[in-house]
Amino acid sequence: MGMRITRLGDLARVVGVELCGDPDLEIDGVGTLENARRGQISFLSNAKYRRFLSETQASAVILSATDAAHCSTAKLVSDNPYLTYARVASHLLPEVQQMAGCHPSAVVASTADIHPTAWVGACSVIGERVKVDAGVYIGPGSVVENDCRIGKASRLVAKVTLCRETRIGERCLLHPGTVIGADGFGLANDAGRWEKVPQLGRAILGDDVEIGANTTVDRGALEDTVLENGVKLDNLIQVGHNVQIGAHTAMAAACAIAGSTKIGRYCTIGGLTGLAGHLTIGDNVHFSGASQVTRSFPDPGYYSGNLPAMENNDWRKAIARIRQLDGMAKRFKALEKRIADEKVSKKS
Repeated sequence: MGMRITRLGDLARVVGVELCGDPDLEIDGVGTLENARRGQISFLSNAKYRRFLSETQASAVILSATDAAHCSTAKLVSDNPYLTYARVASHLLPEVQQMAGCHPSAVVASTADIHPTAWVGACSVIGERVKVDAGVYIGPGSVVENDCRIGKASRLVAKVTLCRETRIGERCLLHPGTVIGADGFGLANDAGRWEKVPQLGRAILGDDVEIGANTTVDRGALEDTVLENGVKLDNLIQVGHNVQIGAHTAMAAACAIAGSTKIGRYCTIGGLTGLAGHLTIGDNVHFSGASQVTRSFPDPGYYSGNLPAMENNDWRKAIARIRQLDGMAKRFKALEKRIADEKVSKKS
């Protein structure tokens, strides 16, 4: 993707960091320390890549004050190099011209209220009483069912499905294949046969929410499923019915959250983590990848809940020991009781 050519001094002012080097140096792109070329800007935020710093061909590097002493190129010195890089890259990206109107192949219900500055893409379907605010982009092949609302400047990239009565806040970004507001997994058992429980709630997304490709957020069974402002979900995540996710919580790929679990604000959840239903997770709780969360964690902190990979024979031995733990615990308690009884007997 072509980027805007910008002077390094202008970039430093825009992102508010210290410049060391020629302010008139022209920057026309970004690259990694290892593979950047002249004219590009790179960044160092992970010590594992420090070895490339002395050899990089980048014209400038974004880094911390500690690493700046080891960099011979022009540099932007930041307390948070990765965040500064994100802002620099965003500034260099060319502005996307927002289209307005409806593609001729789109099907739009007569009762839908589409703002004149919004765009409805090819082969998209907009249902009855849908309200689409200013600057919204609805990409090709998307389906917006009856009574949905989409807030200002939100973007449905392509093939996004919003089921009935879904609410999307402002400036949300929904990637291809996202499904918001499908029925949750609600079933009642009748002598071995499953009977569907009507899913009567909605799915509600706050402002500045981003949902990754092929992620699903189910509607509530009775109350609403709610993702608060600033929530960020990666690809291939399942959010069950009645789940609540607090503001600015971020979740990596392939997580699964069972129904009615409440997650606090400013949490991070590593990829492949599974959360059982009806749990309460407090604010500022952080789970490492592949954790299995089967109880509530109300207090802030960093938690892990699985064994790392190991050589197969060692794994088999570890599992065998784990299976023996209950019996070992019982024998240990019996031994403790025996010792305690002997002490009492000796005293008497």
